[in-house]
Amino acid sequence: MNQPVSDAAYNVTADELRQFIEQYEHLEAEKKDITEQQKEVMAEAKARGYDTKVMRKIIALRKRDKDDIAEEEAVLEMYKAALGMG
Repeated sequence: MNQPVSDAAYNVTADELRQFIEQYEHLEAEKKDITEQQKEVMAEAKARGYDTKVMRKIIALRKRDKDDIAEEEAVLEMYKAALGMG
């Protein structure tokens, strides 16, 4: 038979659950603020004449492993050569 959960256990669990949810919500708000700041940085770069599309590609490349990038670039060059593009 299942034992009913005591009121004390329920309150502790509810308080803990509320803390997790509030912590997550706080992080979501911080993430929104950071995303807005990133947009402002890109808008400033664009206003100064930088190509933000290329900047985003560079940012993505900087996150990747150098060996993965080199391998991908080698395959890209091979495919371009096969198609007479380079």
